[in-house]
Amino acid sequence: MRLAWSALGAVSILLLPAASLAAEMRGVTATEIRIGQTMPYSGPVSAFGALGKGEVGYFKMLNDRGGINGRKVNLISLDDSYAPPKSVEQTRRLVESDEVALIFSSIGTAHNTAIAKYLQSKNLPQLFIGSGASKFADIAQYPQATMGVQAPFRYEARLYARYALAKNPNAKFAVISQNDDYGRDYLAGLKDVLGEKYDALVTNATYEIQDPTIDSQIVKLKASGADVFVIAATPKFAAQAIRKSFEIGWRPMTFLSNVAVWISTVMEPAGLEAGTGILSTAYVKDPDDPAWKDDPGVKDWHAFMTKYVPEADQHDTNYVNSYNSAMALEVVLKACGDDLSTENILKQAFAIHDLELPMLLPGIRINTSATDHVPVDQMQFMRFNGKTWERFGELQTGN
Repeated sequence: MRLAWSALGAVSILLLPAASLAAEMRGVTATEIRIGQTMPYSGPVSAFGALGKGEVGYFKMLNDRGGINGRKVNLISLDDSYAPPKSVEQTRRLVESDEVALIFSSIGTAHNTAIAKYLQSKNLPQLFIGSGASKFADIAQYPQATMGVQAPFRYEARLYARYALAKNPNAKFAVISQNDDYGRDYLAGLKDVLGEKYDALVTNATYEIQDPTIDSQIVKLKASGADVFVIAATPKFAAQAIRKSFEIGWRPMTFLSNVAVWISTVMEPAGLEAGTGILSTAYVKDPDDPAWKDDPGVKDWHAFMTKYVPEADQHDTNYVNSYNSAMALEVVLKACGDDLSTENILKQAFAIHDLELPMLLPGIRINTSATDHVPVDQMQFMRFNGKTWERFGELQTGN
């Protein structure tokens, strides 16, 4: 009798509907999918908190439309003040107290590095991370991560080096960079192109995110006699670099990290005249660009922002990046159906094929595979004209 009961019990378990099984999975119930992230809502790069605000707003919109496969998405977004130890603390809370199904779009290179091993030990996906550091494409080190919906920093720096050398084969480079993996990725990209000439051609100065100013570094870099200036900095320090180089009369060919191209938080504080002629790259549509005035994707984005993030500055393209990232995660979760196990979430995250998003530039598509966790590798050059950024040239790949 005992054996017969056990067999019957086994059959009953096998016959449970898929929804019941999913309801027992981590972070998933019959009505909800819990996901988590950390954001710098305070601290030295609080401007990037816009990404979290936009993503929270996106999932509010999605939930108003019925959620994903009948479940509402609960994005728990916690402040880490851009401090890696706090990122670890808040991520542990998300995993162990909130029991989220995955970590999504947490900001920062050092921060995502700090939490990666812990998340791997908990078998938790780390999706569309808020960093363009190329290290996260290393599947051996980060098997459960996908890079964000942005081109890697290293790829970006390669494009800058190639462009500068095409204009001046004898160019010398000066770089201001954040003293962490974010800044070092730009140096690595330059070295990829310059090769054995790197040490002779590149002068680098670094800063810490706690520094009040980088004026002395900019003066040092001007003294190097460089023809090309690469600003591998977050918004606050990018604005300082642009302003100081202008004040001391240093006007080399200047490239600005595309994480710091925001007009309201970088170009205006630096002085619009000071930024005129600076080069960068783009992979998203700029809502301020008159070329997109009648674009359906941009119109939908404005409508979303007005309703779901009404307090936001719609000139801040961070909100475009947040929209793209949230939309990409929506596609992955929809593809999972009722199987929201870690294994299936990762399977779908690593199987995106030619996904077009309405706020990516035309021709840029998201692709991932089991051997390629870099969703975007294309960019287009743009130049600041004193008022807006103007795109020019064809799409470029940083591979």
